[in-house]
This record gives sequence, structure tokens and C-alpha cells, in this order.
Amino acid sequence: MRKLSMEELNRLSAEEFKATEKLPYILILDDIRSMNNVGSVFRTADAFKVEKVYLCGITATPPHRDIQKTALGADETVAWEYASDVVELTKQLQAQGYIVAAIEQVEGSTSLLDFQPTQAQKYAFVFGNEVFGVNEQVVKQADLCLEIPQYGTKHSLNISVTAGIISWHYVAGIMK
Repeated sequence: MRKLSMEELNRLSAEEFKATEKLPYILILDDIRSMNNVGSVFRTADAFKVEKVYLCGITATPPHRDIQKTALGADETVAWEYASDVVELTKQLQAQGYIVAAIEQVEGSTSLLDFQPTQAQKYAFVFGNEVFGVNEQVVKQADLCLEIPQYGTKHSLNISVTAGIISWHYVAGIMK
């Protein structure tokens, strides 16, 4: 085996990526403190053709060198928008036909192992603050809460890792 060259990977240019049809899902980052995490989520959003990233509350917005450091240009190709109020945003998205899924450990959550996305359905996945999690009002109004099974001693994953797992699961599920 050998590593593939950049040419062999046949990646889209920034212009081609912006013009290509995205998948019908959104990532919502609420009160994310780490700009490195925000940048990493942008890279994940690029890799898995996210329709849009919403940055809410205290979450920093591009351009910023700490976001750019981990985004590696994805902050310039992925569509994003700032929304100050995550509760209002999720209500608006539900009114537009999105299924809002809070990524949180709650009573009655759905294990990611049991979640099979519907291909024609639009989804909005909400990721919360690194310390406090998803806003309680969003948890209450969400259409479902997804939980990533964890088998070690820690009770949470890094937000950028979580966004990668959720995005991969969604894309793999609709590509079947």
C-alpha cells in the first residue's frame, strides 16, 4: 500500500465545493468556548457536506486565527450564520421542517446505535457547551435527544469529536 497523492484524492476546489449540493442537515454549536473546537467542526462540516453551521450564544465566529488554525480554510467554504438565541433558532428550524436532535445524555435519549436517519428528512443537530451541555430549553423542545454510547470512565466527548461521530453516522445512514 501507499498513500495517495493530493491529485489522486480528486478533492473539490473551494469554488466547486461552494457550488455543490449539500446534504440536508445542519450543525448548531451553542455557547462553545473553544475556538479550536469551532474550527474543527468546520472541517468536519466540509468533509461531510453539511448544509450549514449555526454559531449561537458565546460561540466565536470567523474570521479568527484560532478558528482558522483548525478549520484549515473550511470556515471560508462551509455556509455558516450567527444566531444569538439557540431556542428561537431551533423553533424556526422546526417550523421549516427540520427534526431537531439535541446531542445530550438525558432520560429517554435514543442511542446513536438505534438512530437511523430518514433520507428525505432534514435534521438539525444541536451541540452544547463543553461544561453545561445543550441548553435545557432546547432539550425540552427537541424532537429527539441522541446519545453516543461510551464505555470508559469519562462521561463526555470533545465537541469536535462528537460532531464528527454524529456527522459520519448521519451520512453513512443516508448513503446506504
